[in-house]
Amino acid sequence: MRAGVITGMGAFELRELPEPDPRPEGVVVDIRYCGICGTDVQAYQHGGAYPAALCGHEWAGTVSKVAAGVTRVKEGDRVCVSIRPACGECAECRAGHGDWCVPAMMGLGGSDPAGSRAHGGFAPSIAVGANRVAPVPRGLSDEAAAQVEPATVAYHGVRKSGMRLGDFAVVQGAGPIGLLTLQWVRAAGAGELVVVEPARERRAIAEVLGATTVVTPEEAKAVVQERTGGLGADAVFECVGRPDTIQTAGDFARRGARLTIIGLSHRPATFDPGVFLMKELDVHCSIAYQHAEFETAMAMMADGRVRAEPIHTATVGLDGLESAIQGLAAGTAETKVLLDPRS
Repeated sequence: MRAGVITGMGAFELRELPEPDPRPEGVVVDIRYCGICGTDVQAYQHGGAYPAALCGHEWAGTVSKVAAGVTRVKEGDRVCVSIRPACGECAECRAGHGDWCVPAMMGLGGSDPAGSRAHGGFAPSIAVGANRVAPVPRGLSDEAAAQVEPATVAYHGVRKSGMRLGDFAVVQGAGPIGLLTLQWVRAAGAGELVVVEPARERRAIAEVLGATTVVTPEEAKAVVQERTGGLGADAVFECVGRPDTIQTAGDFARRGARLTIIGLSHRPATFDPGVFLMKELDVHCSIAYQHAEFETAMAMMADGRVRAEPIHTATVGLDGLESAIQGLAAGTAETKVLLDPRS
């Protein structure tokens, strides 16, 4: 079979690999869809160390092979990528901090064979541990199931934020993570929700998904000040992942507000610590998720409280994958591009 791998700055390969077989306590999943993540795009833009196993880590499909003794899932089950439970052995687990288990949180992505981690979900099939897949509820479409992983990233960030019912909230960025974050913020009880986004197409999706107000970055500060009577936002969610947007997120916040950084920047950020200090901002950083959060996020997606389908704007096959990544890196109008590896 062929599998797509990002190998450096502006470098992409379609590699020929053998069809996978399950390892002990593992399964093989035939992938229906795999999302292109912002981290995939950033790896293509900037290069640097990016494991092959992370090339496509937002996938869903059907279990096609099961190792002896596996009972959690069976052949024919629809599943999506998850993370394994806390290992109980790393330094964090031994100290009682299982929510930050490094092997679990950082063990996302691709195949498990013989420790090679040869590829991620940019492939027709993938072999993973049975404890790294989550059964998909019947009410969740295939395209939504392939977006459970980024939805859980956003869910984890909003849970960590400590936002309260009635809060005036700002979500900075309406890419896939921002559009999912705005829905979790709305579900958490925001009184008013402003989304800041430069792209017209993404602003339109934010309106469909329930933002109270959608503005361009140039309009944003004045609108937030006007709507809050000069106070500023109670809760700000930074979902862009660029160095310069850390400071603007702080500028939107009122004194004593909660600022949650969800967007991942691969470059150092420069900001004015005096603003953060004088406002006594309560800053939270959110990375990845916890094992149990996948099922809760999926249940809320299945009952319609969070919708992923409007975020999906294009589908490509393996032959069109590099072009799609190039387009996203160049700032294409697409929002979430899904790979159908069998098309």
